[in-house]
Amino acid sequence: MALLAQAPAFAQLQQPGVAPAQGPDAPRPAAPPTPGSSPAQADENAPIVPDSEFTSALPPLTNDLNAPLEPLPAQAPTAPATQAIPTPQGEGVATPDTSLAPIGPEDPQLAQPLTPLGTFNSVPLETAETQDKDAPDIRYTVEVTGLDKLGLDDEFKSLSSLKEGGGKAANATQVAARASEDERLAVRLMHSLGYYDATATSRTEQNPANSGRLRAIIAASPGRLYHLSSVTVQAGPTVPEDLVRRELPLKVGDPIEAARIQGAEANVSLQLPRRGYPFAKVGERDILLEDQSPDAVGAYTLPVDTGPRSSFGQLTTVGDPVFGLDHLNVFPRFKSGQLYNSQLTDDLRDALVGTGLFNGVSVEPQRTGRPGPDGTEQVDLLIRQTKGPARSLAGEGGYSTGQGLRLTGSWTHRNLFPPEGALIASVVAGTQEQGVSGTFRRSNAGRRDRTFTAIASADHSNYDAFNAFTGTLSVRWSYDSTPIWQKRFTYYYGAELVGTNESVFDFGRGERVRRTYGIAALPGQVQFDTSDNLLNPTKGYRLKLNLSPESAVGGGGFRPYARTMVEGTYYYGVSPSLVIAGRARAGSIVGISRDNLAPSRRYYGGGGGSVRGYGFQRLGPFDPNGDPVGGRSVNEFSLEARYRFGNFGIVPFLDAGNSYESSLPKGSDLRFGAGIGGRFYTNFGPLRLDVATPLNKREGDGRIALYISIGQAF
Repeated sequence: MALLAQAPAFAQLQQPGVAPAQGPDAPRPAAPPTPGSSPAQADENAPIVPDSEFTSALPPLTNDLNAPLEPLPAQAPTAPATQAIPTPQGEGVATPDTSLAPIGPEDPQLAQPLTPLGTFNSVPLETAETQDKDAPDIRYTVEVTGLDKLGLDDEFKSLSSLKEGGGKAANATQVAARASEDERLAVRLMHSLGYYDATATSRTEQNPANSGRLRAIIAASPGRLYHLSSVTVQAGPTVPEDLVRRELPLKVGDPIEAARIQGAEANVSLQLPRRGYPFAKVGERDILLEDQSPDAVGAYTLPVDTGPRSSFGQLTTVGDPVFGLDHLNVFPRFKSGQLYNSQLTDDLRDALVGTGLFNGVSVEPQRTGRPGPDGTEQVDLLIRQTKGPARSLAGEGGYSTGQGLRLTGSWTHRNLFPPEGALIASVVAGTQEQGVSGTFRRSNAGRRDRTFTAIASADHSNYDAFNAFTGTLSVRWSYDSTPIWQKRFTYYYGAELVGTNESVFDFGRGERVRRTYGIAALPGQVQFDTSDNLLNPTKGYRLKLNLSPESAVGGGGFRPYARTMVEGTYYYGVSPSLVIAGRARAGSIVGISRDNLAPSRRYYGGGGGSVRGYGFQRLGPFDPNGDPVGGRSVNEFSLEARYRFGNFGIVPFLDAGNSYESSLPKGSDLRFGAGIGGRFYTNFGPLRLDVATPLNKREGDGRIALYISIGQAF
């Protein structure tokens, strides 16, 4: 037993079992001790690999960057999988062989060229939805505090992510993310009002009032309101000296509010080009906030590059040759050498747009370097023209009780006889009127906004008052408004030659007869218009006077006379949705008896543009057969309440008026009509449908009258 206990094998059995150490942390073999050192020191200080051996193992280096790589050394024969490493006790321990395995044969696919990138499918793979569609939505409510006192509640609600979610979310994390976004929104809104110390917090919690819902809370704290401590403008010299500062409506003490600051800078950009500086540019503002001072203030600085002070030079043009320079120079309302004003440049562009001959047109100031008056620099205006279609088709339709159905169609070539010489062919097809006409029109004839018109027409009218075949030749010079270019003062004057064959009741013979009349007239009109819209006015007034000296041949001889008409309309906006409109009109014919006057030239009352509720031309004297014969005077009054909601409207109305045999209208024997209308508002004007009834109905008058047309009644 004693001998057995001293044997090495017995000693190993008495030691705890230890697995052989492997890997990078395994103990390395002890190096042989150097002379004069103890074994412990040799093991502790000896390098794993001597420097000389490490240096000799390095491959030779070269300074040639393009030199080929050195070949790998031949692989040594593979050692056995394990080899014994002597242990301090003299026993061998098996360790794994860490040498590399031999490189196998090269994969043929690795030698193939790479596939071109263009052949890859770049469409991303469809990913499956992670959200369970059947999972219930989380409901939440929103509570915002601190913004109501600043008047930001409505703006916050319109931009809020929580509000946009409609109180539903996929999970609580999504609610928290929306709340964080709204937290930043609240801070931005408060900053925009000048509260630059503003803070906001957001949190979500279970709603105690409804355990099935979350509550998202946004708490805003505005802090101090910052005001301007100084306003500094950095700009070159101007005329007058304080021009830029004067056009910057900011003063010390104003709150540093984003809308106020931006509006003031926009005013500088708008006004400087109107004061002779077409190339002015507003730079980036700088506001230095003094957040550590007792007063919440900020110093404001604005750089402005005014550019040269300029005056108008000449017109130049590029692009499609719609107009040459001779005709383009008809449009400006300024003269060469006049101080530059961007409003006059815009006016020129609007006038060119109003011709309807351009797909696109622009007017741009161009620097020339030429000296102008008063030390200015002349700038030329470059007009870029893009030709548009010159031909157009148009149509209009209407219906009214007494006048029946009336349809009008026209074909127009607006530049058949350049410049702006238009040819218009029109046709009227109705139940009680038919006709054709041809019109030559020269717009901007020799001067801006003046129009020359020549018309030849043939027409047949069949109404209760008369049946007429009429031919007309007329010329007219006018200064008119258009839907694009509405003018305050308009006029026209011209000449007419009319030949007409009409049925007329001869009171001497007691029967209807046909007579032929030849009429020469010099009609004219002036109008002053302050309304805000040509087809749908909501404020302002209009005054109009017509005068037409005429002479007639037929029905007993040559008779000169004069036809006059005066009319006034007024529009008052009670609110954005309600407009009160009123009209008064009176006409008179002097110098001729009624029976010697062609029936088509007399005055009548009744109809959609007169006293609604009564038939067309059925107000005034009648013949024994009950047909209207017209008169030499007329008066009319109308009152409407135009209420609009969205694109629709309701218009109750009251009309009054009559026509008289006398040459002056009377205030007695007025006929009243009342009704209600509907409106559908379009971008080219309102569509009108009116239903009316006569209030003091006469024998033969209908109970209901219907009117359908485009545009308001007046």
